Amino acid sequence: MEKAKPLSVSEMLSYQKDAVVSREIIKQDTGTVTVFAFDRGQGLSEHTAPFDALVQVLEGEAEITISGRAHRVRGGEMILMPAHAPHALQAVVAFKMMLIMVKAGS
Repeated sequence: MEKAKPLSVSEMLSYQKDAVVSREIIKQDTGTVTVFAFDRGQGLSEHTAPFDALVQVLEGEAEITISGRAHRVRGGEMILMPAHAPHALQAVVAFKMMLIMVKAGS
């Protein structure tokens, strides 16, 4: 990614049939920023992360389950997934999201 140049996050990657596509924008010791495109019906199975993770849905709609509770998150909305909480994502319709993980300081 070129620094100090405006860009459209939604245009950074395209949907692919029956697939999840991702592109890492920033990878540092202190955290990561990754954009994803999920085709309808695609998802990520339940897992945990050692740090809080902020999901910003850019377009479309996802069902994001955190600690057994399902949430519908639409374009323009965000949700915080707490560290160590089991979570999963499923595309209700094709959707794009930005995932921001900031590692806790010691």
